[in-house]
Formats: sequence, structure tokens, C-alpha cells
Amino acid sequence: MSPTIIFMSHLVLGYAPWLLWFGAYGAPKLRGMEPVAAHRAIATLHSFRFFGLVFLLPGFVGADLPIGFATFAAYGDFATGLLAMLALAAIRVRPLFWLLVVAFNAMGAVDIVVDYAHGVQVGLPERAGSLGAAYAIPMLYVPILMITHVAAFRLLLQSRMRRGTMVEAQAAAS
Repeated sequence: MSPTIIFMSHLVLGYAPWLLWFGAYGAPKLRGMEPVAAHRAIATLHSFRFFGLVFLLPGFVGADLPIGFATFAAYGDFATGLLAMLALAAIRVRPLFWLLVVAFNAMGAVDIVVDYAHGVQVGLPERAGSLGAAYAIPMLYVPILMITHVAAFRLLLQSRMRRGTMVEAQAAAS
């Protein structure tokens, strides 16, 4: 099997166990939590995205890892992680917390999508070995990050819809 087929298989199959886990355990747990607590849990997971800076460490990744890919992926992860940490720190200032929740989820989801597209554009599947030890990041860690971004947006939308329904009900009762 070619390195490209293995890389692409790993990328796709990385989502399967996380989706199964999330459907059985993660989503029911998040749905049972208050919105702030659910988003706090998601932010905690994403606060570790500073780890993406390893794409810039010589020796941790191969010298032939395209620098444009490595730089964008590293700093996109770093920015997302910092925004998630700021959200956690702003928990007592709810408007700021919610703004940072939206910001880190938007930044993080865009980062992942752009990294996927950029990786294909620079031929990353053909040179997957240049990821070195960082190979585990897109295969094992990124899938749960993307799944939780989608879950966060869904929770935000549901919360907004509930608030809208409550306002409509209050207006109708008046």
C-alpha cells in the first residue's frame, strides 16, 4: 500500500472511533450539562492546542515538511489554544466568555479545514513521513477537535433557539 493511501486511510479512519465514542459518551454528557459547563469542557480540550507548535520543531518533524504548511498549522493551533484558554479565564464575565467560545471554535474549525486543504495542496499525503512524531496529531487528535467544534456550534445554535423560543413564549403570555 502506498504512503498516500495509508495517510488518507488514517485520516478518514481517525474519525470513526472518535465519532463512535462521541455518540455513545460525549454527546449525551454534553447535552446533559448546562451550556456554560458544556462549552467549558470543550474549551478545556482545545486549550491543549498550543501543542501544534511542534510542527516548527526541527527534529520532531522532518526537514522536508513544507514550511508554509507547518507554520500555518502551528500558529493556527496556537491561536485557537490561546483563545480557548482565554475563554476559560473569562468564565466569570459571561459576555466575554461567549465571545471567546465563538472565536476559538470559529478559528479552530477554519484552521483544521484550511490545514486539510493546504496539506493536500502541498502533497503532504505523499510525504507523510516528514510529519515525524507529529503524525499522531492529524490522525488521533484532530478528529476529536473537529467533532467538538461541530458539537460546540450545534450547542450554541440550540441554546440560541431555546432563548428565542422562551422570549416568544414570554411575549405571547404578556
